[in-house]
Amino acid sequence: MSLKNAHILVIDDDEDVLIALRLLLKSKVARVVTARNPNQIDHLMSGQSFDVVILDMNFNGLVHTGNEGLYWLGKVREKDPGASVILITAYGDIDLAIRSLKKGASDFLVKPWQNEKLLEAVREAAGKKGRKAKPPRAGGNTQIVGQSAPMEDVFTKVGKVAPTDANILILGENGTGKDLVARAIHENSMRRKGPFVKVDVGALTDSLFESELFGYRKGAFTDAREDRPGRFEAAQGGTLFLDEIGNISLRQQARLLTVLQNRQVTPLGSNEPIPVDIRLVCATNKGLEELADEATFRRDLIYRINTVDILIPPLRERGGDRRLLARHFADAYAEKYGKGPFRFEPEFLRKLDAHTFPGNVRELQYALERAVIMAEGDELRAEDLVFSAMEKEGGARDVPKTTNLEALEKHTILSVIEKNNGNISKSARELGLTRTALYRRLEKYDL
Repeated sequence: MSLKNAHILVIDDDEDVLIALRLLLKSKVARVVTARNPNQIDHLMSGQSFDVVILDMNFNGLVHTGNEGLYWLGKVREKDPGASVILITAYGDIDLAIRSLKKGASDFLVKPWQNEKLLEAVREAAGKKGRKAKPPRAGGNTQIVGQSAPMEDVFTKVGKVAPTDANILILGENGTGKDLVARAIHENSMRRKGPFVKVDVGALTDSLFESELFGYRKGAFTDAREDRPGRFEAAQGGTLFLDEIGNISLRQQARLLTVLQNRQVTPLGSNEPIPVDIRLVCATNKGLEELADEATFRRDLIYRINTVDILIPPLRERGGDRRLLARHFADAYAEKYGKGPFRFEPEFLRKLDAHTFPGNVRELQYALERAVIMAEGDELRAEDLVFSAMEKEGGARDVPKTTNLEALEKHTILSVIEKNNGNISKSARELGLTRTALYRRLEKYDL
C-alpha cells in the first residue's frame, strides 16, 4: 500500500504531539485520526479500519515503564491483527524496544523524532498492512484478503503446492474466489513468467470444446479460414486454468484425459500431434463425493487433475474476514468513485455479521459497491447495505445440529437480526429482550 492511500490513527495524551503529527501527515496520507485517550481504541477501531496506528507508550505521568504501551499494543492487535503499530516514547531504551517488537510492533521511535525518519517508518508500516491476508507470491498483483484460520490453511497449501508442477483441483462454492487462488498459484510458481490462460470449460459445447482447447487448421470446418492454436498451445510454458471442470460431458472428459496422459494435442483438421508443456489447475463448485459418481465423471480423470485439492471455505465460515473484506471493498470503491473514505456505523457491522452470504465474497463485493454508490456523507449505515434478492432462497441459516444452549441462542439471535435486516430495536422486541440485553448478548458472542 502506498503512503498516500494510508489511514492513520495517532494516540497520545500530549495535544502538542497530536497536532505535530497531524500537520506532518495530513498532506501525505489519505486520513489522520487522533485521540488523547487509549480507552477510545475499541470505539475508534470498531467502525473503521486503520493501516497504521501510532501509539504512545506512557499515559501515566508518574510511571514511564512502557507497560501501558505494550498493553494497548495488545488491544490494537486484538481489534485488527493486520494493522501495523508504531510505538513512540520519550523514555526509550534497548530492552523496551526489543520487548515491543517481540509483542508485534512494526517499529519503535523515540521522542523527539526526526520527521523524515518517522515518515519512513509510517511508509514501511503501511506497506506491511494486510501482508498476512495474502499468500506469499513471487510476482503479479493478486490479492486474496483474509486472516481467518480456514484461509490461513488455504494460504499454507498455496505456498506449498505453487512452486511444484503438480496438477491442482480447487473446490468451493460459487463466489468464493477460486479464480483468485488459481492465479495466486500461477504467480507463485516457477512458470510465473509464462502465460496464465483461463477457460470456462463448463460453458463449451462438444464441438467448441475441441476447437477452443486443441485448436484447428485452416479448412477443418466451414468457418476455419486460417490456422488457430488452442488454449493448450496458448498456455505453453505457463498455467492452463480450466474453470467449472465438473460440468463437462463424458465425451469431453475422454478427450481431455487423452491429452493429459500423452501431454500432446492434435488440432482439428491435422494428424500431427503437438507436444504441450503446461501446468494444469482446475476448479469446480462440486464436491469430490459428487465428482466421484462415475455415471457423470470419470474417476481416472479425477486422479489425473487432482494431485492436490484445495478447498476454499464459504464466507459464512470465515469469521472476521467479512469485516476485513468489507473494508477492502469499501476502500477500493471509494477510490474508484471518488468518494469517502468511509466509516462503518455499528448497525452496519451487525447487519454485515448477521447475513449468511450465500453468494459468498462475490455477493459481499456487489453489496459494498452498491453501498458506496448510494451512501451520503462519509459513513456507511445499515440501510446502505442491501443484499441481493437472487441469493435469498439459498441464504436461510441452517439450524445447528446441537443441543448446546449457547449455540442455539447465538443461532436464534443471528437469524432474527438477519430477518429484520440488522434492525436491533425490532429484533430485540421479537426476541423479547431490551436493546441493552440484546447488546450484551451480541458482545457475549462477539457478534
